Amino acid sequence: MALLERVSTLVRANLNDLIDKAEDPEKMIKQVILDMQNQLLQVKTQVAIAIADQHLLEKKQKENEDKVAEWMRKAELAVDKKQDDLARASLQRVESYRDLSSSFAQQVTDQQAQVENLKTALRQLDQKLAEAQAKADLLLAQHRRARAVGKASDAKIRIGDGSKAAAFDRMKHKVVREEAVSQAKAEIAIDDVEDRLAALEKEDRIEQLLGELKAKRGA
Repeated sequence: MALLERVSTLVRANLNDLIDKAEDPEKMIKQVILDMQNQLLQVKTQVAIAIADQHLLEKKQKENEDKVAEWMRKAELAVDKKQDDLARASLQRVESYRDLSSSFAQQVTDQQAQVENLKTALRQLDQKLAEAQAKADLLLAQHRRARAVGKASDAKIRIGDGSKAAAFDRMKHKVVREEAVSQAKAEIAIDDVEDRLAALEKEDRIEQLLGELKAKRGA
């Protein structure tokens, strides 16, 4: 039956293989656990139904066996009363109920086998689910560690990228150059101030000499 085939597939499922094929391992693990829980519930329901059907078949088998015994007593009574026609009719009923009883017996046997198969599948799935739940946490933790290591490695590679190091060197050289230009501008500004002060001092000196010369000349 389809249910047992699905259960068999889940029982054989290897979580490691599923994770390797999944784009999102965490989501895949959770989905597998959910599928197994749903299948377990379905199998439990099927087991209960199969057991109920088995009890019903056993009841029908017992009823037919009782009918065989009942009609056999009637056939014996008819023979005792020398009523051969009634005896024959009763024996026909006996054979009819015997055939039905035999059919029910076969169905009971088949149903018992089906119940045992379902119980076995239920035990296997229950055990597989327990193992999967225990393993899921470990696999999720392992996946998260691997993902963290991968991100750290990617970051390290990006940091160690030669183009970024070259860009850093170019920026460093640019900063050094700008500092040199700024310093040169500052020095030029200082020189300009000193030149202007020197010019003023020279002008004052000339005015002083001019005054002294006028004094000598009585001008």
